[in-house]
Amino acid sequence: MFKKRLGYGLQIVLVGMLTGLFAGVVVTFYNILAVMAEDFARGYYGFFRDNPAFIPLLFAALFLGAVVVGGTLRFLPMIRGSGIPQAEGALRGLLRFRWYRVLTGMFAASLFTVFMGLSAGAEGPSVLIGSCCGYGTSDLLRRGSLVRRYQITGGACAGLAVAFNAPLTGMAFAFEEGQKRFTPEVFGCAFTSVAVAVIVRNLLRSALGLDTGAYLTTFSFAEADLLSPLFYVCVLGAAVVCALAGVGFYHLIFLAKKLFARVRLWKGIGRMLPPFLLAGALGLVTVYAVGGGHGFIADLGSGSEGVQSVFGTPLWATILLVVAVRALVTAVNMGAGVPCGAFVPMLSVGAGLGALMSLLFAAMGLDPSYADALIVICMAAFFTSVVKAPITGLVMTLELTWDFLFLLPAVIGVGAGYIVGLLFRTKPIYDRLLEKMPEAGALSGVRPFAARFRVLAGSVAAERALRDILLPVGTRVTRVEGKKIVRTPDGNTVLHAGDFVTVAGEVRTGDGNTVLHAGDFVTVAREVRTGDGSAGTVCGGARVCGDDGAGGENLACADVCETLAELFGERAEEKKQAGSERFRVE
Repeated sequence: MFKKRLGYGLQIVLVGMLTGLFAGVVVTFYNILAVMAEDFARGYYGFFRDNPAFIPLLFAALFLGAVVVGGTLRFLPMIRGSGIPQAEGALRGLLRFRWYRVLTGMFAASLFTVFMGLSAGAEGPSVLIGSCCGYGTSDLLRRGSLVRRYQITGGACAGLAVAFNAPLTGMAFAFEEGQKRFTPEVFGCAFTSVAVAVIVRNLLRSALGLDTGAYLTTFSFAEADLLSPLFYVCVLGAAVVCALAGVGFYHLIFLAKKLFARVRLWKGIGRMLPPFLLAGALGLVTVYAVGGGHGFIADLGSGSEGVQSVFGTPLWATILLVVAVRALVTAVNMGAGVPCGAFVPMLSVGAGLGALMSLLFAAMGLDPSYADALIVICMAAFFTSVVKAPITGLVMTLELTWDFLFLLPAVIGVGAGYIVGLLFRTKPIYDRLLEKMPEAGALSGVRPFAARFRVLAGSVAAERALRDILLPVGTRVTRVEGKKIVRTPDGNTVLHAGDFVTVAGEVRTGDGNTVLHAGDFVTVAREVRTGDGSAGTVCGGARVCGDDGAGGENLACADVCETLAELFGERAEEKKQAGSERFRVE
């Protein structure tokens, strides 16, 4: 058993390393190209500002760009939006797609949006590209569905770690936002993937003569007295204000999605026109409307040359205008489903709000040396109130600055942001975006599921507590039958070889709204009685197996059984098994 367990652990580490290598190379070059595209966009927007006679050419190009991206999304709907909801759906086993199509599609389309000057970050697409690398590595190695989920998780967090040069943030993302739980396999695969990917990133950037250091270098906290009681009062007040703004921003995004859902122009291609044309108009107003917002955040730091004024307005008015512009264009992009990142654009809005709060407190007598700390804390509070990932937000802000002096104030700010989000009962934004994806709801019928398995010696689940086992989403162990005792389990229950476990839950199946196409395979199944007498669904292939037209496919009963068989060892016989028939649609 030890050798078998050791072999499985080595397998997880090795596939994690391969995933990290693949993701590290692809995501590193993607981010390098994204920076180049953003710099180029800033340059030609400056040209158009200085030469107004050529502005009609800009809008003609944006119009054509919107049509190109809209047409691409008709054939590859899986690349809509930031990419993080798709990555989370895949790593939880809720979505399946053709990884090479999604990888190349998101790579090209998101770079194109950055090149066209939209408020587009590279971090969200980096997560999806990384998850595709994990998916592809799993397919090439012919791993099972369980190991595939580990590899997709490792690739997703490796993509985020490479984009930010923040390995701990990538790890936190895997546990808190990705799987929403901790298991040794998730940790092992995520750790090795992130470590290898970040090493590859730094080696490649060093070879190309590019910087490999901290993400934000213009912020400093050394001169501020972070033990001052007044500072903590200001931190709490500023964090609450930014969190309230985050709640408003959250609802603005879904208002935009509701409005864009009504747009039917050119079979939905027209949805891309407002974000592209709006980006062009606002990009001519301020340079900070172009790109993800890295430049705006950096210019807010005390170590920079300062924020560039818009139309000669005072500093506070310029920052307020930029915050409003970036919040508007980010909400429009997310509402329309533009294939671009929203991670850094959200951080830039929070940083701008923090700068406004620091100016207000400075006018009330607070030492200006606290400004940098307030900006970073408010950035984390805003992010946490929207994403509902406080650990990720806290670790990310620390890694972006490589300064741990303000850890306690940051904890207070992030905690305040999270509590405000709870009070207003907002769901984590990426979870809600995943729920609203047409691909995730294509097989929207939910059927009860129950199956009985025998734990074999040397299997993944043998001699382990239930809390350390990554079950398929929506399932749980409801009954454990040992040699001498039958018990209702909890997270501390340890499974032993020879135990019988009953797994129950719900899986998505086809419903009356599912459209069948020629070439699709469907399985018709009846209700069965499982080993413990509870009702369930036939597991042998109870899935609509056809493609959704974009390479997307929902996990259903057969995939759940495959994953559970990998975990426990073998399927136990049911007392009553109904037959099923498989048909091909002509």
